[in-house]
Amino acid sequence: MTSDSPQTPAVEKPRSSRGWYLAAALFAAVVVATFGVTALLVTIFEHRQESRQPFVRVVEVNEISTDPVPWGANWPTQFETYRRTVDDSETVHGGSSAMPASKLEEHPWLKRLYAGYAFSIDYREARGHAYMLLDQEVTERVTKRPQSGACLHCHASIIPTYRRLGLEALGEPADEKALAGDFNWAAVMKGFEVAGKLDYAAAHTELLKTPDGTPGESLALFPGGAAPVMALEPDKASQPAKPPASGDPHVGDAHPVGCIDCHDPTSMQIRVTRPGFIKGIAALAASDDSVPHLPSIERWRKGNRTTPYDPNVHASRQELRSYVCGQCHVEYYCASKETLFFPWNKGLKIEQIEATYNEHLFPDGSKFLDFKHGETGAPAFKAQHPEFEMWSQGIHARSGVSCADCHMPYERQGAMKVSSHWVRSPLLNINRACQVCHNVPEAELLDKVQTIQKRTASQLERAAVAMTDMLDAIREAQSAGAPEEVMAPILELQKQAMWRLDFVSSENSNGFHADQESMRILGESIDFSRQAQAMALKQRTPLPPSAERPVEPVQGITPREAPAP
Repeated sequence: MTSDSPQTPAVEKPRSSRGWYLAAALFAAVVVATFGVTALLVTIFEHRQESRQPFVRVVEVNEISTDPVPWGANWPTQFETYRRTVDDSETVHGGSSAMPASKLEEHPWLKRLYAGYAFSIDYREARGHAYMLLDQEVTERVTKRPQSGACLHCHASIIPTYRRLGLEALGEPADEKALAGDFNWAAVMKGFEVAGKLDYAAAHTELLKTPDGTPGESLALFPGGAAPVMALEPDKASQPAKPPASGDPHVGDAHPVGCIDCHDPTSMQIRVTRPGFIKGIAALAASDDSVPHLPSIERWRKGNRTTPYDPNVHASRQELRSYVCGQCHVEYYCASKETLFFPWNKGLKIEQIEATYNEHLFPDGSKFLDFKHGETGAPAFKAQHPEFEMWSQGIHARSGVSCADCHMPYERQGAMKVSSHWVRSPLLNINRACQVCHNVPEAELLDKVQTIQKRTASQLERAAVAMTDMLDAIREAQSAGAPEEVMAPILELQKQAMWRLDFVSSENSNGFHADQESMRILGESIDFSRQAQAMALKQRTPLPPSAERPVEPVQGITPREAPAP
C-alpha cells in the first residue's frame, strides 16, 4: 500500500461507558475507605471504652476476701500473671523465685553467724510469693523452736484476722458482716498488738478461724494454710512439732499475701495495709533523715504536721508502688517480747537503724537485742530482709523508679496498660523491666548486673572469713580468762561486724539495689572484725587452751528475761 492509501479509522468506545467504569472504581474505593475508617473508629471507641472500664465486677469482693480467686473473676488479666508466682525460675544469684536450696549448706559460715539463733538450724533461699506461707509453716525454725505470732505479719493475708482480734478485744461485734464492711484501722491496730503477743501456733490458729470470703471452698489457689501448726511443749522445745492429726498442709483457708493486701476491694486503689509499715513510715517522716526519693514526706515536713504522715493519704501513686513492697521487704524487730516495729526513728541507713536499736529498751527495761551469740555470748542484732532500706540508698530510688517498675513491669493487654503481677527478678524479664529506660542490648544489661552481684558476693565471702577469724580469736581470749571488762568492747565490735555482714547477706538483691552502699557496709564489717580479732589476740596466752566455752542452745525468739549484766 502506498502512503496515500486510506486508513481504517479506530473504533472508539463511547465516553459514557468509560465514565461508568471510573465511577464504579471510585465508588468501590470510597466504600473500602469508608469501611476501613469506620472499623478504625469502632476499634478506637471500643479500646477507649475498654480503658475507661478495665474490668467488669462479676463477683463481689470485700474486706475479708483474702482468697484471691474471686478477685480473678473481676480482674482476670492481673490474676493470670499473679498466679504464675507459683512457677519457679532461678537466676544466677537466686532472686525472688529461687529454688529453696539451703543457704547453710552453700555458706557454712552462716551457722556461726547465727549461732544460738534458729536461723542456724534452717535457712533457705526464698521462693515466689505463692510459697511464702507454706515455707514458713514447714521451716524447722518453726517446727523445732518456738516462734512469735508476729511472723505472720508479712507471710499471710492476715489483716482480717487482726481486725477480728481487735474488735473482740474492744468488745465490738466481730462477725463476718462486721469484718467485711470496713477496714477499721483502730481495730486492725489493736489486733496487731494482740497477735504479736501470741506464739506462732496460736496466731496461726486465729488465722484459720477468720473467714476468707469463699465459705465451703476446699481447694486454695496456693499451697499452705490448711493444717494447724502444732504448739511445742515447753520441755520439748528442741523436738520437732508433731504433724497435725488431720488436714492437708497444701490446701486451706488461710492464704499468702494476695490482692487484698495491696488493693482496696471497692476502688482497686493501691493502699498500705500493714500496721508495722504505717507506724514505721510515720516515724521516718518525723525524723531528720533526708529522703529525696520520697517527695511526699518532704512535702509533709513542710506542712503543719497536725496529723502523722499517712502513706494512704499523703503518698503519690508512684510512691505507693514501692510502699506496698516496703510493707514486708524491710528490716524490723519480729518477736514476742515487744510488738513488731520498724526501726526507722532516725532514718533508713544502717548506722541509723543500729543507733535506734542501741538506744531502744524493751518494755521490761532490758536493753534491746535479737539474740545472744551462742559461741561468745555477745548481744546480736538479726537483719531480716532490708530491701526497702537498701533500695532507698541506690540510684534507682533517686531516679524515681519504684519497686514495681522493675519487679512488676507494665505490659500491654489489648488497649490496657497493666502491671504484671508475676512478681519476680527483673533479670527474668529484662525487656520490660530494664530496657524501657536503658536503651542498650539485653546481654550488656545482664552483664552489668551480674558484675555487680559477683563483686558483692566476693566481698561478702571476705567479710565472712574475717568474721570467723574474729570468732576464733574471741573464743580463745575467753578461754584464756580475759576479764569481762576487757572483753566488753571486743564483743561490741563483734556485734557491729556481724550486723553489717548480716545486713548485706540478708538483703536479696546481692548488692544490686545499692552497689556502692553494699560494698561500704561490707568494708566496715571486715574492719570491725579485724579490730576485734586483733584486740582478742592480745588477751590469749602464748599457747591458748582449747575453747571450752559451751555453745548456747538455739533460741527461737528474743529471750524474755533480761541478759546478765
